[in-house]
Amino acid sequence: MDIIFYHPTFDTQWWIEALRKAIPQARVRAWKSGDNDSADYALVWHPPVEMLAGRDLKAVFALGAGVDSILSKLQAHPEMLNPSVPLFRLEDTGMGEQIQEYAVSQVLHWFRRFDDYRIQQNSSHWQPLPEYHREDFTIGILGAGVLGSKVAQSLQTWRFPLRCWSRTRKSWPGVQSFAGREELSAFLSQCRVLINLLPNTPETVGIINQQLLEKLPDGAYLLNLARGVHVVEDDLLAALDSGKVKGAMLDVFNREPLPPESPL
Repeated sequence: MDIIFYHPTFDTQWWIEALRKAIPQARVRAWKSGDNDSADYALVWHPPVEMLAGRDLKAVFALGAGVDSILSKLQAHPEMLNPSVPLFRLEDTGMGEQIQEYAVSQVLHWFRRFDDYRIQQNSSHWQPLPEYHREDFTIGILGAGVLGSKVAQSLQTWRFPLRCWSRTRKSWPGVQSFAGREELSAFLSQCRVLINLLPNTPETVGIINQQLLEKLPDGAYLLNLARGVHVVEDDLLAALDSGKVKGAMLDVFNREPLPPESPL
């Protein structure tokens, strides 16, 4: 069994040694430009077209939660990968715990009104603010996959009302499930906090737009933990300016790093 490995920034030698230790029967090598020798499997992150094109592979494993970089290259270079070759992605590998911590910390930041108190602090002002009530602070999870389920589990500890939306209905204890485009409006209508964990697909690009944001309650919050392409940034800025969206935490952007002139 021959395995080729490619990552543009990782410590390649560390990975090669770890793979050889984990799969001693495999012949593992780092791929370099010009390497056209046969291989059975490829472990990759943002691979060049040249690496995969023309190979009789049994499978390709992406070293991340998404395969959109490969799919986008396939659109421009369909010869990059035989359509019959399975393409796998990572579902957790420790990422779930990090996402849980991220989501809980940000939800509590908004729930305890730290954003409002920071504004007061910046203006050297102090005025106690009314507390939010948990029963009115519904958390909506857009995208009910592995990471979405972990976020829901962690937020249940804090007794927030929870709901999720995905293409198919879920049966998560303590979480109200909505499914399909026909139920998206009903899902959004009560989301005081909207957490985006959708995959990057042609159907989800630009999904967080003016039409979607208008269906949220006034003063809602947005936490985007998925992809920058999900958010139409001009629409979000308009919603923030109008007060329709009270605050947003964006882990990713359409363009990174953000240009200095960006209002984000």
